[in-house]
Amino acid sequence: MTHRVRVFAPATISNLGPGFDVLGLALQQPGDVVEVEVSDKPGVQIVEVTGAGNRLTTDSTQNVAGVAAADVLQRIQAGEKRAVVGVRLWLHKQMPLASGLGSSAASSAAGAVAINELLDNPLSRKELISSALKGEYIASGSAHADNVAPSLLGGIVLIRSYNPFELVSLPVPPDLRVIVIHPHFEVETSLARALVNEQRYELGPVVTNLGNLGAFVAALYENDLGLFGRSICDRLIEPTRAKLIPGFQNVKDAALKAGALGCSISGGGPAVFAFSDNDRGAASVAQAMCEAFKISGGLDSKAYVGLINTRGAHTVTQDT
Repeated sequence: MTHRVRVFAPATISNLGPGFDVLGLALQQPGDVVEVEVSDKPGVQIVEVTGAGNRLTTDSTQNVAGVAAADVLQRIQAGEKRAVVGVRLWLHKQMPLASGLGSSAASSAAGAVAINELLDNPLSRKELISSALKGEYIASGSAHADNVAPSLLGGIVLIRSYNPFELVSLPVPPDLRVIVIHPHFEVETSLARALVNEQRYELGPVVTNLGNLGAFVAALYENDLGLFGRSICDRLIEPTRAKLIPGFQNVKDAALKAGALGCSISGGGPAVFAFSDNDRGAASVAQAMCEAFKISGGLDSKAYVGLINTRGAHTVTQDT
């Protein structure tokens, strides 16, 4: 048994246009780091949370990383009839809160994977997703895997069903580049979800989203980036949540004008994502989006540009 491990779990984009609550992908950066070591004290003790400005608790029953870690620990103890094992945990937040980038999912995924690694990996990644979802529930009041699954597994993930739980890892086109712009502004997940829950949708927009979701999946299997870009179209959730993000429509228009394949809101926002088929184009799109946020929304922002992360949560020797 390893006595100390350190795990990085990446940020994620969920929904990806038409796939509300069923599509997500992993980013190279940013992400969270969880460090764990064996302790003589039973259960999970959170020693410290860094990078969150004292906004997150060290109470392991209320911190998402602690909840996910504790669930993994209990599963291992029950399955292998081990003596009670305790752990000490450090959470290093390296990504913004309330960003639309799956902050709670990254912490939950890192916590789950770290305990599993510490105890010699007795659980499968699917089992770890179930544990990480316990952390997600603490954060938002609902357990959705569209952030947790790609953070744990990497790549692009489709959630086919929750009962029974089934997910599909989709192909990642080698030329696909992802651009994420995070404006220095917060949107609480609970507020973004409440707005959606209050809506009633007409059949027409639902059918449009279903068509785009099917095209999205087909485009990945066919490596058709033109079709992929056209499928990044959300007639349901984006119009509702756009009002929460200052300057969103101008940012989206700027991305498309700069050559983006497609553009929409990442999760509940305020982060906005786009896609390109080359590095130079991705850089141009990122610059145009940042400028639009500044001009139209009066917001400074940070860009994350690169390949899709196909590795997911993994052990590291230092902060990634």
